[in-house]
Amino acid sequence: MKSYFPVLYSVPSLRIFFRWLLLICCISVATGLIVSLFLVLLHSVTLFRFSHPWLLYLLPLAGILIHYIYQTVGKSSEKGNDLILEEIHRPVGSMTWKMAPVILISTLITHLFGGSAGREGTAVQIGGSIASVFGKWFNMSGRDTKTVLIAGIAAGFGAVFGTPLTGAIFAIEVLTLGKLHYKHFPAALLASMVGHFTVMTLQVHHTGYQIGSLPAEFYYLSGRLAFSWLLLSKVMLAAVVFGLVSMLFIKLGHGIKQVISGAVQRKWLIPVIGGLTIILLTVILGKPDFLGLGVESPYPGAVTLPSAFSYGGADTWSWLWKTIYTAITLATGFKGGEVTPLFYIGATLGNTLAQLLQAPESLFAAIGFIAVFAGATKTPLACTVMGLELFGVSYVLFFATGCIIAFLCSGRTGIYKAQRNNRG
Repeated sequence: MKSYFPVLYSVPSLRIFFRWLLLICCISVATGLIVSLFLVLLHSVTLFRFSHPWLLYLLPLAGILIHYIYQTVGKSSEKGNDLILEEIHRPVGSMTWKMAPVILISTLITHLFGGSAGREGTAVQIGGSIASVFGKWFNMSGRDTKTVLIAGIAAGFGAVFGTPLTGAIFAIEVLTLGKLHYKHFPAALLASMVGHFTVMTLQVHHTGYQIGSLPAEFYYLSGRLAFSWLLLSKVMLAAVVFGLVSMLFIKLGHGIKQVISGAVQRKWLIPVIGGLTIILLTVILGKPDFLGLGVESPYPGAVTLPSAFSYGGADTWSWLWKTIYTAITLATGFKGGEVTPLFYIGATLGNTLAQLLQAPESLFAAIGFIAVFAGATKTPLACTVMGLELFGVSYVLFFATGCIIAFLCSGRTGIYKAQRNNRG
């Protein structure tokens, strides 16, 4: 089999075409089903933690449990997203079916006990694990394995965030910094759309975000395109800050992991130290706002991702505390992902910068939402498209400007160590 849809390049064999079509649909439906289950369970454990706040004090024990899960049944999957990227670049058959259940269970444990993590890593690893199983069943070549793994990434991303076009672009953009793997886009788009519609069919809903309307004079092209030179200059200035914060997140996470791994010989102690640090910070701050996903509110008035889209919905340093919490959580062995915390960091930082620059809070929260993500993952095109899917096309000029500048100001490396560098 060819490693892309040959119908786009030559007259294909219908048998080969429909075999690929069926294969990718099967991978994507399976991914969508498990991601749906994951989202429902994640919501349930989050609400359970809200009603039982004492669970936070068991976070160190939860870290030990996660450590032993990976040491016993999930050791080959410990690299997470980086393992999938490595397998795409150089297929050696290192991925197994165990990745999906191990990451799902360990992510739920992390969130149940208050670890600050996301959900993208879990969804992507579920998709990659399912894709690898199908690849082995069909005894695929290296090029074909690459295609199904990219499809798995796209299916997981599109399903977990409800952004099918973004999921497809992310899957081909995240592989190599500065290069798009266009020939895999048809497979990625189909996978992302099927994964997304599977979740929608099961009526598992995603959080909605709303940008308040700008004054009428800011709209051009029959009132459909928002633009202002003054506002654009403020977006450019904020985007530089978004990029620098992305770099801070990257370096802090990698730095903590490197230091603690070298200093602590007994590896099961690493999550204990991380858990105790999270508990201590929460006690000092006196509020649980920076625990967990950051999307749902543990109490009225808490700083959450949705609250950042309104005036007064974030404190001045909310973004910094979430950066610290997430870096500690993930660097010390807890599981989940970085993307939703990056959304939180960007949105709350955007809210703060909007007040300093006298700009619309909801617009700057949206730009920060995608721009910090763009800088950390080195995927400015996917993040610009995410802005369009989540917030509408009216603000495309601001979204593109914010993502590109943040990307350029965030350094040469991202959160994924296995991402190849083709820039420069």
